[in-house]
Amino acid sequence: MFLTVLFATAISSHAAAGDSIPEFFPLRPFSFDVSFNQRTFAPETRIIALQAGLTAFRYDNLEVRTVYQYYSQHTPTFATDQNSLYLNPRWNNFIDILDFPTGKPINRMIRHILFGPLEDRAVPYLGALAGGTMPGRDAFSPGYLYGGQVGVRFPVARGLSLDMGLQYTRLEIYFEGKSELSEQWLFTTGVRF
Repeated sequence: MFLTVLFATAISSHAAAGDSIPEFFPLRPFSFDVSFNQRTFAPETRIIALQAGLTAFRYDNLEVRTVYQYYSQHTPTFATDQNSLYLNPRWNNFIDILDFPTGKPINRMIRHILFGPLEDRAVPYLGALAGGTMPGRDAFSPGYLYGGQVGVRFPVARGLSLDMGLQYTRLEIYFEGKSELSEQWLFTTGVRF
C-alpha cells in the first residue's frame, strides 16, 4: 500500500513539474527603458522618451506587460507632453518553434548567427502593443495606439537583464489644434529586474 501511494505521488509530482503554471500579477520583471524615436507627425523630430513597465501575466513563454510611456519636448516655438499606457503581450523564445530537424535544428543555427556565444542566454521575443495615448483626438480626450515589437533580453545576473528592442507604433495624437495618426519607430534599451 505504501509503495502504491509513493509511486502515485511520484508520477503526479513529475507531471505537475513539467506543466507551466499561469501567474497573475507576478509584477517582475519591472522594466525601465530609454527610448530614441523619430516621428512622421506631431512633431516631425527626434525625441528621447522614458518608459516603465511591469508584468501583469505570465504563462510559460507568454507574458503580458503593462507599459507607461512619457515624453516631453520643449522648444522655443512649441511644447508637447504625451502620456501613453498600453498592454504589451509577448512571446518569449519564439525562435524555438523552429526546433527541427533533429540533427541541426534551425532555431539553434539562427540563435548562433544572431547571438554568437550568448545564444543559450538570449531570450528573443515578439510582441504586440495596444492601448491609448493622451492627448489623442483633442487636447482632453484619449486616442488609440497599436503596434508591434521584436527584441532580445540578455540575463546578466540573477534577477537582472539587459533588454534591447525595435518597436513600431501608430498612435492618434493631438498637436497644435489638429488630430492625426502618427507613426513612431522606437529603439529601446533598458534593464529588467
